[in-house]
Amino acid sequence: MADWITGKVVKVQNWTDALFSLTVHAPVQPFTAGQFAKLGLDIDGERVQRAYSYVNAPSNPDLEFYLVTVPDGKLSPRLAALQPGDDVQIVSEAAGFFVLEEVPDCDTLWMLATGTAIGPYLSILEEGKDLERFKNLVLVHAARYAADLSYLPQMRALEERYKGKLRIQTVVSRESVPGMLTGRVPALIESGALEAAAGLPISAETSHVMLCGNPQMVRDTQQLLKETRQMTKHLRRRPGHMTAEHYW
Repeated sequence: MADWITGKVVKVQNWTDALFSLTVHAPVQPFTAGQFAKLGLDIDGERVQRAYSYVNAPSNPDLEFYLVTVPDGKLSPRLAALQPGDDVQIVSEAAGFFVLEEVPDCDTLWMLATGTAIGPYLSILEEGKDLERFKNLVLVHAARYAADLSYLPQMRALEERYKGKLRIQTVVSRESVPGMLTGRVPALIESGALEAAAGLPISAETSHVMLCGNPQMVRDTQQLLKETRQMTKHLRRRPGHMTAEHYW
């Protein structure tokens, strides 16, 4: 049984009509960067819950979650309506294996995200632990429009902090913006545009690819890398080149 505790909303950041971040204070158990928690509200006599990744580093007591409002959803519109001081239920123990300790050593660690799935990578990069074993880090955030890249200022600050080790690449699919790639992530890999922009190759010899976000993007990218780069899913019993987490 999940151990639910009551958290207090301390901040609500509305980025667009559909995207928002919740910052919560709650006495959760220590977690590892990349993991997720469950948030819940009691609605019509039942606890409605969903899993959301921590955006904040584990060392930061401000528990931050990045969400999209699903118009006909049962939970997200109510979470979006919360105000500072409101209560929200949270599972005290985080879960998930989308963490660096599950990633093997390599020269270049590619972190590919769509939409709100940028969260785990921000947590990992803000924490900054266990990254010395990678020579290069590439963070790719793909969204429909540039306005949906809510954490771009934080991403650029991280790029400065890592002094050349971290490269940021943004992707939009429904407009053309200077400095950003246009299209879908699998197509940009297939054409070579993503690697050209980052100035680094994606290869089984040098790279590990973390994939987080839209299930179709994850599946298509995995299949493409399997067919064209001979890259395999990473398993503890059989080390490979790709680690994935789906976001619905």
